[in-house]
Amino acid sequence: PDYSKAEAGVAIADSPTGPFKYLDGFRPNGTMSRDQTVFVDDDGTAYQFSSSEENQTMHINRLTEDYTKPDGKYVRRFVGMAREAPAVFMGEWTVLGDPCTGPDAEKTFYGQSTFVIPVQGKKNAFIACFDMWKKKDLQDSRYIWLPMMIDKQTNKITIPWHAEWNLDVFKKK
Repeated sequence: PDYSKAEAGVAIADSPTGPFKYLDGFRPNGTMSRDQTVFVDDDGTAYQFSSSEENQTMHINRLTEDYTKPDGKYVRRFVGMAREAPAVFMGEWTVLGDPCTGPDAEKTFYGQSTFVIPVQGKKNAFIACFDMWKKKDLQDSRYIWLPMMIDKQTNKITIPWHAEWNLDVFKKK
């Protein structure tokens, strides 16, 4: 029932705000697809990252040129490491530890990472997005947007909790 489908869904639109046309739902390359994100590389190649194999392994599925389905090539990463909700944004994929700090950081602020956006004009500054999925009240599911910084010398990522913030948090101190 509730968790067994484990499929990816594809909808398209001429505008980011819709209207959307649902194309299909499927298991990419015949495997489970949960807690997913899409990453487009510098060369325009798109990849769908998803938690698979009962959430024990991350699958990276290369997509077709129109980004609507897997092209049949994929790799398994973080095998047996129970990774969910990937946020892909740079460099080699590696485990860097928990970047969250502050109240409820050990619970990822009661959310799951979904994606990371670079802050225009700010080096090593990003905004991390987490979705707060409420299974019994989907309409009240929300997003958390938090500042994220990377120390390029140590590769340390920090995502501190802020109940309220603005882009001034990225100013050099």
